Amino acid sequence: MPVPRLAVTVDLVVLTVREQRLSALMWRRDRAPYDGAWSLPGGFIQLDEDLPAAASRLMAERAGLADVRIHLEQLATYGYPDRDPRQRVVSVAYLGLAPDLPASSRAQVLWAAVDDLIHRDRAAFDHRRILCDGVERARAKLEYTSLAAAFCPPEFTVAELRRVYEIVWGTALDPRNFHRKVTGADRFLIPTGRTTTRDGGRPARLYTRGDAEQLRPPMLRPGR
Repeated sequence: MPVPRLAVTVDLVVLTVREQRLSALMWRRDRAPYDGAWSLPGGFIQLDEDLPAAASRLMAERAGLADVRIHLEQLATYGYPDRDPRQRVVSVAYLGLAPDLPASSRAQVLWAAVDDLIHRDRAAFDHRRILCDGVERARAKLEYTSLAAAFCPPEFTVAELRRVYEIVWGTALDPRNFHRKVTGADRFLIPTGRTTTRDGGRPARLYTRGDAEQLRPPMLRPGR
């Protein structure tokens, strides 16, 4: 019985907030298959590297984000037989999150709003599904972890943090209720003792991310 030919790739769901919209890094394909379609940046792993090393390498080579501090975690594995028309390919997807990520110097790589990508007609392979899974992972993790601060600068206001939740969840939140919850969550926010007026109006307190990984109590999405 012949040994099946199998390849392994890493695909990157890289999310940030740009122009008040949740945005993902996309790769515009210029060759078959799916010539002209959008895809996630990624590529094949090398024989001498493990998966995290491949994800870091592709973050620099394909995403153009070398030496950028970014939260990176394994998302899921996709291996159904017909996901790639060229051969049997298993993809391990990684989710990356960071604030104010720069534009890539590569013409094929650009930022696009997640809602626009999901509703575009042409997506390569199963990358629309992987993107949707990554967005839902990010939305869910905002409920139970301190990951929302990964979208913020090192020092941020409660209003800036609230905008992250509103953009990622796609819904407006009551400012007072939100302030009470996040400042009451154990070790989520640490006051810096400084203020800023960049939000407009009265000076607002600046916070940094605490050492809590799990939010207690959690920040549940409206309607859940």
